[in-house]
Amino acid sequence: MPKKAQSPKKCRRAPWDEYFMMIAVQAATRSTCDRKHVGAVIVRDKTILSTGYNGSVRGMPHCDDVGHIMENDHCVATVHAEANAIIQAAKNGVAINGADIYVTASPCWNCFKLIANSGIKRIFYGEFYRDKRIKDVAKTAKIELKRVKLPDVKYPDVLCDK
Repeated sequence: MPKKAQSPKKCRRAPWDEYFMMIAVQAATRSTCDRKHVGAVIVRDKTILSTGYNGSVRGMPHCDDVGHIMENDHCVATVHAEANAIIQAAKNGVAINGADIYVTASPCWNCFKLIANSGIKRIFYGEFYRDKRIKDVAKTAKIELKRVKLPDVKYPDVLCDK
């Protein structure tokens, strides 16, 4: 009878929330606004439906290259990650009603409204960013807000014993 091979490292599988949040972190690496790199992943039934990151309007120069358009201490040249993920789903004919969204930073007020009206039921975020209104409105709208904390180390090393 053949012997079972032993792996050299003891590894764990990432929990689903951590897995999808790390994909959002990876999406954020495509961001073209160096003021804040944000990524988003829309998921239903443990299946990725769409991703997005904050970046310039399609066909326009990136603010990383030509500078920022600032209003009230915000760069308004970019489309936010959450909006881009919703837009990508719509553009590709993907229904997101009842889905979850994983975002590296909690949504701004405008993105929260888009998320709510798109039918997304749960928002998982990595860091809370600026707008406290979303907490009260989320309760009223029956949208769950949940923080997902990630380790401060690079994947996949965090998953394995050294």
